[in-house]
Amino acid sequence: MSTAPRRSVAPTAAGPSGGGEMTFAGRRERLMEMLGEDAAAVFVGASELRRNGDVDYDFRQDSTLHYLTGFDEPSAVCVLRPGGDSPYTLFVRPRDAEQELWAGPRAGVAGAVEVFGADAAHPIEELEDRLPGLLEDAGTLYYSLRPAEGLAGRVQEALLDALAGRRAAAVRGGRPLDRVLDPDALVSGLRLRKEPGEVEALRRAVDITGHGIARAMRVARAGMHEYEVQSELEAEYRRRGSPRTAFPSIVASGANACTLHYVANRARIGEGDLLLVDTGAEVDYYAADVTRTFPAGGHFSVPQRLVYELVLAAQRAAIAAVAPGVPFHDVHEEAVRTLAAGLRDLGLVEEQPEPGAEGEAVRRYYPHSTSHWLGLDVHDAGPYRVGEESVVLEPGMVLTVEPGLYLRPDDEGVPPAYRGIGVRIEDDVLVTETGHEVLSSAIPSDLDDIERIVAGG
Repeated sequence: MSTAPRRSVAPTAAGPSGGGEMTFAGRRERLMEMLGEDAAAVFVGASELRRNGDVDYDFRQDSTLHYLTGFDEPSAVCVLRPGGDSPYTLFVRPRDAEQELWAGPRAGVAGAVEVFGADAAHPIEELEDRLPGLLEDAGTLYYSLRPAEGLAGRVQEALLDALAGRRAAAVRGGRPLDRVLDPDALVSGLRLRKEPGEVEALRRAVDITGHGIARAMRVARAGMHEYEVQSELEAEYRRRGSPRTAFPSIVASGANACTLHYVANRARIGEGDLLLVDTGAEVDYYAADVTRTFPAGGHFSVPQRLVYELVLAAQRAAIAAVAPGVPFHDVHEEAVRTLAAGLRDLGLVEEQPEPGAEGEAVRRYYPHSTSHWLGLDVHDAGPYRVGEESVVLEPGMVLTVEPGLYLRPDDEGVPPAYRGIGVRIEDDVLVTETGHEVLSSAIPSDLDDIERIVAGG
């Protein structure tokens, strides 16, 4: 590496990714209708983050800022003021020939208007001076508090100064700011129900993920390191058009699969090991999240087969429950009921739990929820409960369905033949008008199909 200014990812100055400007404009319009003309909202983009020395982590825009603007450069701030002269203002890094020589082109102030559709744009250096004017006469400010460091810290300091100015003006007869609210609930409500273009991006991410998992099944063998399998599946993502994973891939062999978020991926795969691969490609910012568990040696042992078949039955029962009008939590309950009955048959639960008590009975072996929302974030925006009530599924929502069983090697209450077996099966499911669609249905989960792929190499 040359001794250059600190290395950073080249931004995209070509225009919004993940949809045309009309898509982002429509989202802003819907959000501003919800805000009302008396409000202002401020959204802070992601900043470059130092990895070590003069090297930064690869840049990825904050999901909400991307959702509203499509702007894919660091250090950007979006201000929405529905009743103002400029309803949509962007603060961005200005053009800089020397910096662009090292790190690639910037959209700059002109590009923020011409390419990204801002009504007004200003250099990020002018944020503190211009923000009070943009908030003038707004009765409500929408802003998400976050750790006050970097750009977010600058924005919060500027907002505090602006609020202090408003209070001082109110003493002289000016209008005070009535309230400060978190916009996350409004934005999450929009993000929770996917547009057709979002579903298409998810389909492509899932399709690429399937090719990567198939590659992992074909190459994984005893004696390889987990990271070798990881490199094969992630190389397949790149070959097929995914620039990055949606989250760090989990490639867990043997008892490592009993660690829910195992990401070390450094162990050597042993003879007879199952390999749990929890992974997802990202396409146009949208995440896939799929898990498959398969035998590195080509065939499930009898105990592995019994555990796998139980998890698969639980997953199928849970997926069958997905439909409009169904409470989100019911999907989990279906999985738990199936697991509780099966664990009794395996001798891991002494007796059938009372109705409603199945969750507590299986928690020892299944400590996580069955589902989460999926979209721009792998654990996407959106509530799971409103008050005490479970959110009800609606068309356009996308969720994972991922039951598992984790029989730890040090759990003496588990029969020795089952110790160290970890199985999770995860698919991505779209709620439709009439029921559901399993977006990842082409990725084999049937036990015999998996053995055939693994054995075929």
